[in-house]
Amino acid sequence: MTKRILAITFIYVCSAFAWMILAGAIKLRTDRQDTKLRKAVAQLWGSQQIQPAPSVYCKTTGTSGNRGNESSQNLPLEASDIKVDLKLEHRKKGLLWYSTYRAAFSGKYQVINNSNNPREIFLNFKFPTKGAVYDNFHFMVGGEEVRDIEVQSGNITKSMQLSQGQSEDIEISYESQGLDVWSYDFGEDVNPVRNFSLVLQTDFDEIDFPQDSISPTHKEQINNGWKLTWEYSNLLSGAKIGMITPQKLNPGPWTSRVTATAPVSLFLFFFLMFVFTTLKKVKIHPMNYFFVAAAFFSFHLLLSYLVDHIPIDAAFWICSAVSIFLVVSYMRLVVGGRFAFIEIAFSQLVYLVLFSYTFFFRGYTGLTITIMCICTLFVVMQFTGKVDWEQVFAKSDKPTDSKALT
Repeated sequence: MTKRILAITFIYVCSAFAWMILAGAIKLRTDRQDTKLRKAVAQLWGSQQIQPAPSVYCKTTGTSGNRGNESSQNLPLEASDIKVDLKLEHRKKGLLWYSTYRAAFSGKYQVINNSNNPREIFLNFKFPTKGAVYDNFHFMVGGEEVRDIEVQSGNITKSMQLSQGQSEDIEISYESQGLDVWSYDFGEDVNPVRNFSLVLQTDFDEIDFPQDSISPTHKEQINNGWKLTWEYSNLLSGAKIGMITPQKLNPGPWTSRVTATAPVSLFLFFFLMFVFTTLKKVKIHPMNYFFVAAAFFSFHLLLSYLVDHIPIDAAFWICSAVSIFLVVSYMRLVVGGRFAFIEIAFSQLVYLVLFSYTFFFRGYTGLTITIMCICTLFVVMQFTGKVDWEQVFAKSDKPTDSKALT
């Protein structure tokens, strides 16, 4: 019995090592593709967009009045009213899906001269990225369109002559497109934010926020999406407001994760098969375990290449059918039809097919696998509670006639 257990353990360890190699190969292949294709998508469609808040400043001179001593004094925006509309458009490049979107941005800002003297105040607006396309662009000051726009290094600067206490409204809008994340950035340092409102509307249900970003102050679910609102009267913040667009299930990373956890699946199957065969006095040679492990491995090997050519759902069920056919048809010859079609087939359905299928449930995979392990432990404990294990391990079982199991 001890030699048999050691042989099965050796087969399991070798199988686990093979799965580690396969999972690493899949991940390496996917990462190389992603690095190459993501750059191509960014060039064709656009990259991650981070819209900085406009900066407002005035120029001051030293006490000597020498313009060579001129410097800039930053001023806060008096009010910001921003509206963003994100529309998700997944795009496939090569064998990978990318989360691209169209963004319609509209910002209305107010600047005010709070000094006791007339001032020339400058507003600097920076576009999210230099290489992106900005369609239907409008830049309005005081309700009038500004035609003579000069863009330098992705920035637009507009000067305004404001008298004491005078305020001015600036409106900026455009339509663009990006990848994965859209953000609005208040700046690197902690900056004052007055009378701020940002309304972000999506056409997708699955929403997530970037790390170190501010949660919305109000959420409202609308048709096929969300209306998210950030409103502040007087805020000091250096954080961002942002949205991570939903990712479509990519075959490569998904298959790599399933393959990496395959040793857990095989362990549970071997454990249950060992208990069943011990209780039923069914003799299975370690070589039989080897061929079962190979059939399990064939599921992940075939899946890793089949997902490159057909949809992931179809590939999953085809590979499941192939692997179950290999195991059941083989074990039917080893232990007979009844044991193969009931105990073996059911165990493989649970610990290979259903175990792997849990990876379709993003966020619940770990919990589902944990529940499966606990249920397995419960079933085995109930079946073996009255077994005298000293007697089982002390004697050598004799082979059982496989015809009696048919």
